[in-house]
Amino acid sequence: MVNFIAYNPVKLYFGKDVVQNLSKETRHLGKDILLLTGKNSAKKYGYYDEVIEQLKKNNHRIVEFSGIKPNPTLNDANKALELAKKEQIDFIVALGGGSVIDTAKLVGLAYANHQDIWDLMKRNVTPNKGIPLITILTIAATGTEMNAAAVLQNHQTQEKIGLFHPLMYPKVSFLDPSYTLTVPKNQTINGIVDLIAHSLEAYFGDGDASLSDRFAVANINEAFDYSYLLINDLSNYDLRSRMMWNATVAENGTTMHGRQATGDWGTHALAHHISLLWDIPHGQTLSIIFPAWMKVMKNEIPERIVKLGKLLTRNDKISADETIAIFEDFFKKIEAPIRMKDLNLTDTHKKELLQLWYINKPTGLNISLDENHYKKIIELI
Repeated sequence: MVNFIAYNPVKLYFGKDVVQNLSKETRHLGKDILLLTGKNSAKKYGYYDEVIEQLKKNNHRIVEFSGIKPNPTLNDANKALELAKKEQIDFIVALGGGSVIDTAKLVGLAYANHQDIWDLMKRNVTPNKGIPLITILTIAATGTEMNAAAVLQNHQTQEKIGLFHPLMYPKVSFLDPSYTLTVPKNQTINGIVDLIAHSLEAYFGDGDASLSDRFAVANINEAFDYSYLLINDLSNYDLRSRMMWNATVAENGTTMHGRQATGDWGTHALAHHISLLWDIPHGQTLSIIFPAWMKVMKNEIPERIVKLGKLLTRNDKISADETIAIFEDFFKKIEAPIRMKDLNLTDTHKKELLQLWYINKPTGLNISLDENHYKKIIELI
């Protein structure tokens, strides 16, 4: 096991009605707030009103930016940044899912350092300070509420990339599973795929970290246990609670300690291009890419895939193919797409995707990808 530092400064409130503690946490952060939200669901289901009620207790001045879409864009982030500059905010509150929170992280970092958001994403500049970020999660999926990562897409440059910086950790996050009771079935499925993919990315990271392997696999098995029940009982608070914590643990560092890097992320790099080109939900791109990636990698890292199967099933005789089938069959069972045709994407779309892979050269932090890999994977999706 390699040397590592375990660090996560996020204070996290979990459970029903935890947002009632919001005013206590914002009291000493300043007067002027930039409140970032998604489209309509927070207002439609009353979560917005609960948050506003809490913030008004401290007489904060609230400046709002709404309408952030899934698969967050540089265009929206830049507009929010301009509003933050104009209003001279003291801190940010993000009410929404992963896209809203990721946007808030990047806006806050750029605002605090007087830097350009895309320069930050491309690591052309180095930030040295941040501003406080409070998150109130409404969709369990990405785990962004307890980490320092954010993803953004730039349609002008045809890129969707991620950034990790410790100055982007939220100060406090509020996770009330009841806020996810209204998440529809398709988005719930996407979130389940996303958290499983995050656990797999950690597992396929570089380094011998047996306990982290077991944490990652336990996280996957937890999802296997409740997912089918949940998608057939969407209003079940206990099942929603399990998923919400499951998604957070998948990306808060627990599954990654002891590795050279925080996972591999090659499949995410590949899948991001599908979202970029056709605005496909992130989870759907991962259920398509991950089994295909493993089928290609079974010839390069067979022992790693077999170990995954052994940990999942306690079957010492399981093969790489049988391990891969576990995930493909699970995705089918929960009605996630596993081929591009499931999303009405044709061979023409595949050619467009392959060409963009050739241009952007997506790869993993541990397992390198090249054009031969791209060709093999495109044939399998």
